[in-house]
Amino acid sequence: MALTRRIIPCLDLKDGRVVKGTHFEDLRDAGDPVELAARYNEQGADEVVFLDITASKEKRKTIVELISRAADQLFLPLTVGGGINTTADITAILRAGADKVSMNTAAVQNPKIISEGAAAFGTQCIVLAMDVRRNYIPQDGTTEISLPDGSSCWYEVVTHGGSRPTGIDAILWAKEAEERGAGEILLTSMETDGTKEGFDIPITEAVASATNIPVVASGGVGTLEHFYEGFVTGKADACLAASVFHFGELTIRDVKEYLATRGVPVRL
Repeated sequence: MALTRRIIPCLDLKDGRVVKGTHFEDLRDAGDPVELAARYNEQGADEVVFLDITASKEKRKTIVELISRAADQLFLPLTVGGGINTTADITAILRAGADKVSMNTAAVQNPKIISEGAAAFGTQCIVLAMDVRRNYIPQDGTTEISLPDGSSCWYEVVTHGGSRPTGIDAILWAKEAEERGAGEILLTSMETDGTKEGFDIPITEAVASATNIPVVASGGVGTLEHFYEGFVTGKADACLAASVFHFGELTIRDVKEYLATRGVPVRL
């Protein structure tokens, strides 16, 4: 039997509210996170992701309280990311009711936190959140990826909400994270984030082919067809979206019924 594909709404949090932008900028308010999460629970989402995009030590209490409130109402897995820097942070998030934690900046700055988290809580709890952007300047040791227009590039890992380039090749980092114990990769392309023009298929397919852990495609979905492309062409195990769900353009049910008619196995 084919593995069921997952549909995951993502709630980007700032100051306790859900926000959505384009290319990680121009944020607009999208509502209360607990109310939105409850709506997606009713619509049949397979998971929900909370990302505290402006996380800092001062806001840690806020996110923990939010997780606790949401977990009380949800009956589906909850992944939380943002400002998680230590195993103590992971402990606090999981104790508040999250099932998984995702780490981006902290994992790049201290890769051992992936290994430590996996050893302490299990690989199923540790998600590598990898934000990437295209880099057209050749660099030794990077993985060249062909684009639909015939050009090629390599994908660079970026941190701090997309504001800081790292010089790290996305494919090599994905492989290292898997070796260190990450159980899943949440892959967001800055090229397509918020554009509604579709997922960045070249990097999604490349990461999925280079690793043996689930890959969640994120960034750019705007139509039902984009979800299909993410699964079939991009080889993703799950597709994540935000604005199309937050602003009522599509429902989880719409997406799953469409995918089922196209032969993609989903939980209805």
